[in-house]
Amino acid sequence: MTSLSEKGGGTFSGIKLLLCENPLPPIDEAITAAQTEIARSNYYTEPYSAPLRQLISRQIGAPEHLIHINAGSELILRQLFDRFGQQVHLLTPTYVLFPEIARRHTEQRLLPERDFAFDLGDLIIPDGTTLAVIVNPNNPNGGIFDMAPLPDLLRRHPQTRFLVDEAFIGLAGQSVAHLVPEFPNLLVTRTLSKAHSLAGFRVGYGIFPEAIADDLNSHNDAYPLARPSQAAAIATLQHEDQIHARAARLQAWTEALAAELRALGVRTYPTHTYFFLADFAPHDAAELAERLRSRDILIKPLNDPALGPGFMRITTALPEDNRRFVDTLREVLAHA
Repeated sequence: MTSLSEKGGGTFSGIKLLLCENPLPPIDEAITAAQTEIARSNYYTEPYSAPLRQLISRQIGAPEHLIHINAGSELILRQLFDRFGQQVHLLTPTYVLFPEIARRHTEQRLLPERDFAFDLGDLIIPDGTTLAVIVNPNNPNGGIFDMAPLPDLLRRHPQTRFLVDEAFIGLAGQSVAHLVPEFPNLLVTRTLSKAHSLAGFRVGYGIFPEAIADDLNSHNDAYPLARPSQAAAIATLQHEDQIHARAARLQAWTEALAAELRALGVRTYPTHTYFFLADFAPHDAAELAERLRSRDILIKPLNDPALGPGFMRITTALPEDNRRFVDTLREVLAHA
Protein backbone atom coordinates (compact mmCIF):
# COMPACT_ATOMS: atom_id res chain seq x y z
CA MET A 1 0.00 0.00 0.00
CA THR A 2 1.76 3.14 -1.21
CA SER A 3 -0.36 5.30 1.09
CA LEU A 4 1.70 4.06 4.03
CA SER A 5 4.49 6.33 2.79
CA GLU A 6 2.22 9.29 3.58
CA LYS A 7 2.32 8.61 7.29
CA GLY A 8 5.82 9.78 8.04
CA GLY A 9 8.88 7.79 8.96
CA GLY A 10 7.78 5.81 11.99
CA THR A 11 10.87 5.33 14.14
CA PHE A 12 13.19 7.18 11.72
CA SER A 13 15.27 9.50 13.89
CA GLY A 14 16.88 11.77 11.29
CA ILE A 15 15.45 14.77 9.44
CA LYS A 16 12.03 14.06 7.95
CA LEU A 17 10.74 16.07 5.02
CA LEU A 18 7.66 13.98 4.32
CA LEU A 19 4.28 15.50 3.66
CA CYS A 20 2.02 14.52 6.51
CA GLU A 21 3.86 15.73 9.57
CA ASN A 22 3.97 19.33 10.72
CA PRO A 23 7.49 20.04 12.06
CA LEU A 24 6.05 22.10 14.92
CA PRO A 25 4.80 20.30 18.06
CA PRO A 26 1.27 20.75 19.40
CA ILE A 27 0.63 24.11 21.04
CA ASP A 28 1.27 24.27 24.79
CA GLU A 29 -2.44 24.47 25.58
CA ALA A 30 -3.06 21.19 23.74
CA ILE A 31 -0.24 19.43 25.57
CA THR A 32 -1.48 20.66 28.95
CA ALA A 33 -5.07 19.64 28.19
CA ALA A 34 -3.99 16.16 27.11
CA GLN A 35 -1.81 15.69 30.17
CA THR A 36 -4.70 16.66 32.42
CA GLU A 37 -6.96 14.03 30.86
CA ILE A 38 -4.47 11.18 31.10
CA ALA A 39 -5.36 10.61 34.75
CA ARG A 40 -9.05 10.31 33.75
CA SER A 41 -8.43 7.81 30.97
CA ASN A 42 -10.32 5.12 32.85
CA TYR A 43 -13.48 6.95 31.66
CA TYR A 44 -14.92 7.19 28.17
CA THR A 45 -15.43 10.53 26.50
CA GLU A 46 -18.91 11.91 25.95
CA PRO A 47 -20.79 9.95 23.25
CA TYR A 48 -19.79 11.00 19.73
CA SER A 49 -17.30 13.47 21.25
CA ALA A 50 -20.15 15.89 21.87
CA PRO A 51 -18.08 18.82 23.25
CA LEU A 52 -15.77 18.70 20.23
CA ARG A 53 -18.69 18.43 17.80
CA GLN A 54 -20.33 21.44 19.43
CA LEU A 55 -17.17 23.51 19.14
CA ILE A 56 -16.67 22.55 15.48
CA SER A 57 -20.31 23.34 14.76
CA ARG A 58 -19.95 26.85 16.17
CA GLN A 59 -16.72 27.52 14.32
CA ILE A 60 -17.74 26.36 10.85
CA GLY A 61 -21.41 27.38 10.97
CA ALA A 62 -22.90 23.93 10.31
CA PRO A 63 -25.38 22.07 12.55
CA GLU A 64 -23.86 19.66 15.05
CA HIS A 65 -25.84 16.69 13.75
CA LEU A 66 -24.09 16.99 10.37
CA ILE A 67 -20.64 16.41 11.94
CA HIS A 68 -18.97 13.02 12.22
CA ILE A 69 -15.77 12.58 14.27
CA ASN A 70 -13.42 9.63 14.06
CA ALA A 71 -9.87 8.53 14.81
CA GLY A 72 -8.17 10.26 11.88
CA SER A 73 -9.60 11.42 8.57
CA GLU A 74 -8.21 8.44 6.62
CA LEU A 75 -10.70 6.16 8.32
CA ILE A 76 -13.52 8.50 7.31
CA LEU A 77 -12.24 8.74 3.72
CA ARG A 78 -12.05 4.97 3.42
CA GLN A 79 -15.64 4.64 4.60
CA LEU A 80 -16.83 7.27 2.12
CA PHE A 81 -15.04 5.53 -0.75
CA ASP A 82 -16.48 2.21 0.37
CA ARG A 83 -19.98 3.69 0.10
CA PHE A 84 -19.63 6.00 -2.90
CA GLY A 85 -16.37 5.10 -4.65
CA GLN A 86 -17.75 2.92 -7.45
CA GLN A 87 -16.60 5.42 -10.11
CA VAL A 88 -14.36 8.24 -8.87
CA HIS A 89 -13.11 11.30 -10.75
CA LEU A 90 -9.81 12.77 -9.54
CA LEU A 91 -7.80 15.91 -10.21
CA THR A 92 -4.28 14.54 -10.43
CA PRO A 93 -1.66 14.55 -9.05
CA THR A 94 -3.60 13.99 -5.84
CA TYR A 95 -3.42 12.30 -2.46
CA VAL A 96 -1.97 8.84 -3.14
CA LEU A 97 -4.68 7.11 -1.07
CA PHE A 98 -7.51 8.03 -3.45
CA PRO A 99 -6.56 5.97 -6.51
CA GLU A 100 -5.79 3.10 -4.14
CA ILE A 101 -9.23 2.95 -2.57
CA ALA A 102 -11.40 3.91 -5.57
CA ARG A 103 -12.93 0.87 -7.24
CA ARG A 104 -12.50 2.60 -10.59
CA HIS A 105 -11.36 6.11 -11.35
CA THR A 106 -10.85 8.66 -14.11
CA GLU A 107 -8.42 11.57 -14.03
CA GLN A 108 -8.18 15.19 -15.10
CA ARG A 109 -4.56 16.31 -14.98
CA LEU A 110 -3.17 19.42 -13.31
CA LEU A 111 -0.35 20.58 -15.55
CA PRO A 112 3.16 21.60 -14.43
CA GLU A 113 3.39 24.11 -17.28
CA ARG A 114 0.49 25.92 -15.59
CA ASP A 115 2.12 25.56 -12.15
CA PHE A 116 -0.63 22.99 -11.39
CA ALA A 117 -3.24 25.77 -11.31
CA PHE A 118 -6.76 24.80 -12.40
CA ASP A 119 -10.12 26.53 -12.84
CA LEU A 120 -12.87 24.38 -11.34
CA GLY A 121 -15.18 25.88 -13.93
CA ASP A 122 -13.31 23.64 -16.41
CA LEU A 123 -13.91 20.48 -14.39
CA ILE A 124 -15.48 17.81 -16.59
CA ILE A 125 -17.48 15.16 -14.75
CA PRO A 126 -17.60 11.94 -16.81
CA ASP A 127 -20.92 10.13 -17.12
CA GLY A 128 -21.45 7.63 -14.34
CA THR A 129 -19.20 9.39 -11.83
CA THR A 130 -20.38 8.55 -8.33
CA LEU A 131 -17.76 10.60 -6.46
CA ALA A 132 -15.76 13.62 -7.66
CA VAL A 133 -12.84 14.56 -5.40
CA ILE A 134 -11.35 18.03 -4.92
CA VAL A 135 -8.43 18.41 -2.50
CA ASN A 136 -8.08 22.00 -1.32
CA PRO A 137 -5.28 22.95 -0.75
CA ASN A 138 -4.15 20.26 -3.13
CA ASN A 139 -1.84 17.47 -2.12
CA PRO A 140 0.95 17.07 -3.31
CA ASN A 141 1.66 20.52 -4.79
CA GLY A 142 0.13 22.82 -2.15
CA GLY A 143 -1.90 24.95 -4.56
CA ILE A 144 -5.39 26.21 -3.80
CA PHE A 145 -8.54 26.28 -5.91
CA ASP A 146 -11.01 29.12 -6.27
CA MET A 147 -14.11 27.36 -4.95
CA ALA A 148 -16.61 29.83 -6.46
CA PRO A 149 -17.62 27.40 -9.27
CA LEU A 150 -18.48 24.61 -6.82
CA PRO A 151 -22.17 25.46 -6.19
CA ASP A 152 -22.85 25.41 -9.92
CA LEU A 153 -21.10 22.04 -10.25
CA LEU A 154 -23.20 20.67 -7.39
CA ARG A 155 -26.40 21.83 -9.08
CA ARG A 156 -25.45 20.56 -12.55
CA HIS A 157 -24.47 17.10 -11.29
CA PRO A 158 -27.02 16.18 -8.62
CA GLN A 159 -26.36 12.44 -9.01
CA THR A 160 -22.64 12.86 -8.31
CA ARG A 161 -21.36 13.37 -4.79
CA PHE A 162 -18.53 15.87 -4.47
CA LEU A 163 -15.94 15.23 -1.79
CA VAL A 164 -13.88 18.27 -0.83
CA ASP A 165 -10.95 17.12 1.28
CA GLU A 166 -9.85 20.09 3.39
CA ALA A 167 -6.99 18.36 5.19
CA PHE A 168 -4.78 21.44 4.82
CA ILE A 169 -7.45 24.16 5.05
CA GLY A 170 -5.91 25.41 8.29
CA LEU A 171 -2.96 26.63 6.20
CA ALA A 172 -4.72 28.30 3.27
CA GLY A 173 -7.74 28.18 1.01
CA GLN A 174 -11.47 28.86 1.07
CA SER A 175 -13.52 26.35 3.05
CA VAL A 176 -16.86 25.14 1.72
CA ALA A 177 -17.96 23.35 4.91
CA HIS A 178 -20.71 25.94 5.51
CA LEU A 179 -22.35 24.91 2.19
CA VAL A 180 -23.07 21.33 3.28
CA PRO A 181 -26.55 22.10 4.73
CA GLU A 182 -27.53 23.58 1.35
CA PHE A 183 -26.33 20.77 -0.93
CA PRO A 184 -27.23 17.09 -0.43
CA ASN A 185 -24.34 15.97 -2.65
CA LEU A 186 -21.51 17.82 -0.87
CA LEU A 187 -19.15 16.02 1.54
CA VAL A 188 -16.31 17.80 3.37
CA THR A 189 -13.53 16.09 5.31
CA ARG A 190 -10.94 17.62 7.62
CA THR A 191 -8.15 16.59 9.96
CA LEU A 192 -6.30 18.14 12.88
CA SER A 193 -3.08 16.36 11.83
CA LYS A 194 -1.71 19.09 9.58
CA ALA A 195 -1.91 22.78 10.51
CA HIS A 196 -2.92 21.83 14.06
CA SER A 197 0.05 19.45 14.66
CA LEU A 198 -2.07 16.65 16.15
CA ALA A 199 -1.16 13.77 13.80
CA GLY A 200 -0.30 11.47 16.69
CA PHE A 201 -3.58 12.19 18.44
CA ARG A 202 -5.59 10.91 15.41
CA VAL A 203 -8.48 13.37 15.16
CA GLY A 204 -10.45 13.68 11.94
CA TYR A 205 -13.95 14.85 11.15
CA GLY A 206 -16.38 15.35 8.34
CA ILE A 207 -19.34 17.58 7.59
CA PHE A 208 -21.97 15.65 5.67
CA PRO A 209 -25.64 15.70 4.64
CA GLU A 210 -27.82 14.40 7.45
CA ALA A 211 -28.39 10.89 6.11
CA ILE A 212 -24.66 10.28 5.57
CA ALA A 213 -23.67 11.78 8.93
CA ASP A 214 -26.31 9.60 10.66
CA ASP A 215 -25.10 6.52 8.80
CA LEU A 216 -21.47 7.06 9.77
CA ASN A 217 -22.27 7.94 13.37
CA SER A 218 -24.51 4.90 13.79
CA HIS A 219 -22.02 2.46 12.22
CA ASN A 220 -18.90 3.57 14.09
CA ASP A 221 -17.74 3.53 17.69
CA ALA A 222 -19.66 6.16 19.63
CA TYR A 223 -16.42 6.85 21.56
CA PRO A 224 -13.81 7.14 18.77
CA LEU A 225 -11.29 9.38 20.56
CA ALA A 226 -9.16 8.82 23.62
CA ARG A 227 -9.71 11.43 26.32
CA PRO A 228 -6.28 13.08 25.75
CA SER A 229 -6.98 13.29 22.02
CA GLN A 230 -10.34 14.97 22.49
CA ALA A 231 -8.92 17.39 25.04
CA ALA A 232 -5.99 18.31 22.78
CA ALA A 233 -8.36 18.89 19.85
CA ILE A 234 -10.64 21.18 21.84
CA ALA A 235 -7.74 23.17 23.28
CA THR A 236 -6.17 23.59 19.84
CA LEU A 237 -9.38 24.73 18.15
CA GLN A 238 -9.88 27.25 20.94
CA HIS A 239 -6.59 28.88 19.96
CA GLU A 240 -6.89 29.18 16.19
CA ASP A 241 -5.08 32.53 16.37
CA GLN A 242 -1.93 30.63 17.31
CA ILE A 243 -2.48 28.13 14.50
CA HIS A 244 -2.80 30.94 11.96
CA ALA A 245 0.38 32.58 13.22
CA ARG A 246 2.23 29.26 13.02
CA ALA A 247 0.93 28.68 9.49
CA ALA A 248 2.46 31.97 8.39
CA ARG A 249 5.78 30.96 9.96
CA LEU A 250 5.69 27.57 8.26
CA GLN A 251 5.01 29.11 4.88
CA ALA A 252 7.90 31.54 5.31
CA TRP A 253 10.22 28.61 6.05
CA THR A 254 8.81 26.79 3.01
CA GLU A 255 9.38 29.73 0.67
CA ALA A 256 12.94 30.14 1.97
CA LEU A 257 13.62 26.44 1.43
CA ALA A 258 12.22 26.56 -2.11
CA ALA A 259 14.44 29.55 -2.89
CA GLU A 260 17.50 27.62 -1.67
CA LEU A 261 16.62 24.75 -4.01
CA ARG A 262 16.17 27.09 -6.96
CA ALA A 263 19.65 28.43 -6.25
CA LEU A 264 20.87 24.84 -6.76
CA GLY A 265 19.19 24.69 -10.16
CA VAL A 266 16.09 22.80 -9.01
CA ARG A 267 12.71 23.87 -10.38
CA THR A 268 10.07 24.44 -7.69
CA TYR A 269 6.34 25.11 -8.01
CA PRO A 270 4.15 27.61 -6.13
CA THR A 271 2.54 26.54 -2.87
CA HIS A 272 0.31 27.98 -0.12
CA THR A 273 1.21 25.26 2.40
CA TYR A 274 4.27 23.89 4.18
CA PHE A 275 5.15 21.54 1.30
CA PHE A 276 5.85 21.95 -2.41
CA LEU A 277 6.76 20.04 -5.55
CA ALA A 278 10.25 20.20 -6.99
CA ASP A 279 11.56 18.82 -10.28
CA PHE A 280 15.16 17.61 -10.02
CA ALA A 281 15.42 16.60 -13.69
CA PRO A 282 17.68 15.41 -15.19
CA HIS A 283 18.33 13.68 -11.86
CA ASP A 284 16.19 10.74 -10.74
CA ALA A 285 14.26 11.63 -7.58
CA ALA A 286 14.24 8.04 -6.31
CA GLU A 287 18.03 7.83 -6.49
CA LEU A 288 18.43 11.19 -4.77
CA ALA A 289 16.00 10.15 -2.03
CA GLU A 290 17.97 6.95 -1.42
CA ARG A 291 21.26 8.86 -1.15
CA LEU A 292 19.69 11.38 1.21
CA ARG A 293 18.27 8.62 3.39
CA SER A 294 21.74 7.14 3.75
CA ARG A 295 22.66 10.51 5.25
CA ASP A 296 19.74 10.48 7.73
CA ILE A 297 17.37 12.63 5.66
CA LEU A 298 14.00 11.07 4.86
CA ILE A 299 12.20 12.30 1.76
CA LYS A 300 10.30 10.59 -1.05
CA PRO A 301 9.97 10.79 -4.82
CA LEU A 302 6.53 11.56 -6.19
CA ASN A 303 6.44 8.43 -8.38
CA ASP A 304 3.97 9.95 -10.85
CA PRO A 305 4.75 8.49 -14.30
CA ALA A 306 2.88 11.31 -16.04
CA LEU A 307 5.25 13.90 -14.56
CA GLY A 308 8.50 12.01 -14.90
CA PRO A 309 11.15 10.64 -12.53
CA GLY A 310 12.56 13.98 -11.40
CA PHE A 311 9.63 15.07 -9.23
CA MET A 312 9.86 15.08 -5.47
CA ARG A 313 7.56 16.46 -2.81
CA ILE A 314 9.33 18.41 -0.08
CA THR A 315 8.01 19.48 3.31
CA THR A 316 9.68 22.14 5.39
CA ALA A 317 11.45 21.00 8.52
CA LEU A 318 12.69 23.37 11.21
CA PRO A 319 15.07 26.02 9.80
CA GLU A 320 18.21 24.39 11.21
CA ASP A 321 17.18 21.06 9.68
CA ASN A 322 16.40 22.76 6.37
CA ARG A 323 19.94 24.15 6.34
CA ARG A 324 21.39 20.69 6.87
CA PHE A 325 19.16 19.29 4.13
CA VAL A 326 20.24 21.94 1.62
CA ASP A 327 23.93 21.47 2.48
CA THR A 328 23.61 17.69 2.11
CA LEU A 329 21.60 18.00 -1.09
CA ARG A 330 24.26 20.27 -2.57
CA GLU A 331 26.85 17.53 -1.97
CA VAL A 332 24.59 14.79 -3.35
CA LEU A 333 23.81 16.76 -6.51
CA ALA A 334 27.49 17.49 -7.04
CA HIS A 335 28.22 13.75 -7.12
CA ALA A 336 25.05 12.60 -8.88
